[in-house]
Amino acid sequence: MSGISVIGLQWGDEAKGKLVDLLTRRSDIVVRYQGGANAGHTIVDGDQKYVVHHLPSGILNPDVINVVSPGVVLNPQTLIEEIEAVTSQGIVIGQRLLLSERAHVVFPWHIAEDNAWNNTLKGKKNIGTTLRGIGPCYRDKVGRTTAIQLGDLYREGFKEKVHAICELKKSMLAGFAGKFDADLLNPETTISDYSVLAERLQSYVGDTNHYLLDAAETGKRILFEGAQGSLLDLDHGTYPFVTSSNSSGVGISSGSGLPGKWIDEVIGVAKCYSTRVGGGPFPTELENPTGDHIRKMGNEFGTTTGRPRRCGWFDAVAVRYTTRLSGVSGLALMMLDVLSELEEIKICTSYQLKGQTIVDFPGNADDLAEAVPVFETLPGWQTDITGVQEVDQLPQNALNYVERISQLIGAPIEVISVGPDRKQTIAVGNLLAGN
Repeated sequence: MSGISVIGLQWGDEAKGKLVDLLTRRSDIVVRYQGGANAGHTIVDGDQKYVVHHLPSGILNPDVINVVSPGVVLNPQTLIEEIEAVTSQGIVIGQRLLLSERAHVVFPWHIAEDNAWNNTLKGKKNIGTTLRGIGPCYRDKVGRTTAIQLGDLYREGFKEKVHAICELKKSMLAGFAGKFDADLLNPETTISDYSVLAERLQSYVGDTNHYLLDAAETGKRILFEGAQGSLLDLDHGTYPFVTSSNSSGVGISSGSGLPGKWIDEVIGVAKCYSTRVGGGPFPTELENPTGDHIRKMGNEFGTTTGRPRRCGWFDAVAVRYTTRLSGVSGLALMMLDVLSELEEIKICTSYQLKGQTIVDFPGNADDLAEAVPVFETLPGWQTDITGVQEVDQLPQNALNYVERISQLIGAPIEVISVGPDRKQTIAVGNLLAGN
């Protein structure tokens, strides 16, 4: 059995979906193990563009089983809309989707809570939530008493739970926010709506823990698909400007239910520059025409929110940290083509903090906000590389750039992406052999 995980090494949006899609050709099962509809993966195949949020990126491959495991929080309405969207594009799902009965469910009151917190916390204190109820759902999961799992929608007691939770949430929101959308906390409407949604999803719901344990023990090839990026990890990222789950490699086992002995390779995915959406410190951010140029060339607008992403130079300090944190065995460097028009390109190799030069990523967001990046400048290549298919066809300056990143990070380059299409992917190592 070969278990491979694909992990984002930055603040998300690293183009992981494209790599997962390519790797499904050597996989039997693709597992989405954390996050929710706050994550968006875009896959381009010729003139077709697919956007998935809940669904694993392996859904496009007709020979792959796609598993959504207990570490994910699900919005049933969003998931059904997503299923309908890919089906309308010619994707036949059939029995290729399995949803964990242990996955927790996002309800209207979670969205009401998200909006209440967002309206209360302004400016730099706002962590930049997508307002999709993901954080409040995870909060209820940890709190337990007001949480509902997907399997609960099919059991006696669901109606009573909804009534009890709605009453509690109304009191909480009235005291905290003063006012809220009462329609989002109508128990009868919620019961009616979610019963219909549950019926539509029922054929996909099961026990993914036993399924994956059996699959691993019988030699199936399993691909683990991470959502968001390692710097957004709840415990190991730039807290509190993080997501609500463990989005680095340390979250694979807890989210999927498979122990680490089944993971043979961890592929870290990073853009050849840096981006971030929402609040939080970003040492290499470029609030100037160069940043605007990168945003335009990379189409840096959120898949899930549409918000413009903050753009900056590649941060080797941050990516070296997440590479070590996630146990990365090889790197996939994405969107190298975005930098092709620049005369010179910079890499952050260390920080200046409190009068000292440091190469370790700070564990406190306030310290990171004070960190001043130290850059190394390399010459650009100013050549269109979107048609390059072999690594030795890249301009020398482009090769120098990716090799320098590899040196600074301490991991070999396996893949270089030079455009959004599947075909615009250069295999450097053996990761994509046979694709």
